[in-house]
Amino acid sequence: MQTMTDRPIDQRGLPELGARLHEELAYLCYPGKDWVPRRDGVTDVVVIGGGMCGMVAWLGLTMAGIRSVRVLDRNREGFEGPWLTYARMETLRSPKQLTGPAFGLGTLTFQAWFRAQFGAAAWEELDKIPRPMWMEYLRWYRDVLGIPTENGVSVDRVAPEGDLLRLHLSGAGEDSILCRKLVFATGRDGTGEPNIPGFVEGLPRRLWAHSSDDIDFAALRGKRVAVVGVGASAVDNAAEALEAGAAEVRHLVRRAEMPTINKMMGIGSYGFTAGFADLPDEWRWRFMQYSFATQTPPPHGSTKRVSRHPNAHFHFGKAVASTEDAGDAVRIGFSDGTSHETDFLILGTGFTVDPMSRREFGETAADILLWKHVYTPPAGEESRELGNFPYLGPDFTFRERAPGAAPWLANVYCFNYGASASLGKVSGDIPGVSEGAAWLARAVASKLYSEDVGRHWQDMLDYDTPELQGDEWTPEPLETEPSRTRGVA
Repeated sequence: MQTMTDRPIDQRGLPELGARLHEELAYLCYPGKDWVPRRDGVTDVVVIGGGMCGMVAWLGLTMAGIRSVRVLDRNREGFEGPWLTYARMETLRSPKQLTGPAFGLGTLTFQAWFRAQFGAAAWEELDKIPRPMWMEYLRWYRDVLGIPTENGVSVDRVAPEGDLLRLHLSGAGEDSILCRKLVFATGRDGTGEPNIPGFVEGLPRRLWAHSSDDIDFAALRGKRVAVVGVGASAVDNAAEALEAGAAEVRHLVRRAEMPTINKMMGIGSYGFTAGFADLPDEWRWRFMQYSFATQTPPPHGSTKRVSRHPNAHFHFGKAVASTEDAGDAVRIGFSDGTSHETDFLILGTGFTVDPMSRREFGETAADILLWKHVYTPPAGEESRELGNFPYLGPDFTFRERAPGAAPWLANVYCFNYGASASLGKVSGDIPGVSEGAAWLARAVASKLYSEDVGRHWQDMLDYDTPELQGDEWTPEPLETEPSRTRGVA
């Protein structure tokens, strides 16, 4: 893994960068004018998630002059998001120069943060961003902007209360809070959960783990390990097991061949970011279904991290059909009728998108409109996974499946991976997250303003501060002549 620990750090770099950032923000009249009428005991916007998406959403809302915003995160401070929990890659996949959550501010980019400490030469030498370093940058981002994240707080359930939302909490000093708008900035599993295939049902938990679990890799030393899948999380977990001293690691891959091309990377552009949401359903579905079907390959570096070990093995055409407790081992049955025995099984099977699995919505989850409710793909483009994505409004809000069943969903915003089928890659991935946050902030501001339009109209009527004091001009009569009327012939 790349490290900067052997390089001298400019101790003045970050304080000076922070001063430049705040000067730049002042030039932009930050924070925006406070224009939202206050309601006693009510927060205008609550953001669930204090990671990258939650923070840039907060910045966008604050830039828009929405001041009453609370950011809640269930993790302890400094461990928001996946970067120091279940993310196990050495480096980020995204190119280092992407601006990410900087929201158009050059001094808020990772590049500015890195250069301020290590200099231009080190930046040129850097290939990919080390994962722990990305988290260091995000911690600085939170601190330099003063984002008031409330850690250790979970939102357990959301329920309507008049035109407001009642959020039932745990881990906070209060049981519940009221808000007008709710933003789910909850990352990759934000509208779903870890994908646990049915073939491990009944298998003792001591024999398997999902890649998002807190895995004791040291306990795998000298053990035979099998990893289901060959996506990014699968290879990263395989590498961790190998580096911890596993006797062998075998990738069990359903596909006949390794995916090698990241199709989405080939079409990434501002046009795609701006235009995807306006495409007809058939085109949005086609883009996403093709991306799912071809599968994003694991990163080059992550794959080499595995394959450099002589005891790492890749087995293709091995779809797992069943597992069996064999005492201290797992007997794996494949769809081709063969079997294999291993000591521990890791599921690199990713996450589902399924609002029904989210406890926050309770029974209302069944009222959320999904893609499968509104679109039937042509033959050859079917996708059960894609069909379970929420069919969002153009402003990130959830839609109700039946009119009138749950109108309060229009006050809940899906600013996470679940939005990608409807709005594109603007609320979870590094490349488009700032554009997504600006889009979200504009949508929330528009709705808040329209809801208070009577108050704003009255404010206009009541406004009586004169710009002119009466001494800026002197009235005087105009010298005139008698008018002459032309006769008519």
